[in-house]
Amino acid sequence: MKKNIHPAYYNIEAVCACGNIVRTGSTLPSIKLDVCNACHPFFTGTQRNLDAEGRIARFNKRYNKNKKK
Repeated sequence: MKKNIHPAYYNIEAVCACGNIVRTGSTLPSIKLDVCNACHPFFTGTQRNLDAEGRIARFNKRYNKNKKK
């Protein structure tokens, strides 16, 4: 392997906007995150599926009607 071509590897603390700190390794000296596993809606279970203009109800109505035939 060639010498002196690999980037430096740091043990860093990535800091989220919510204040959570994640310890990891990176070629960057520091990382600031917008969302992490502690504040992301999908991982915290607070994500909601919104029914936009009754589309889910219309979809279910259409397919339930077809299954009855």
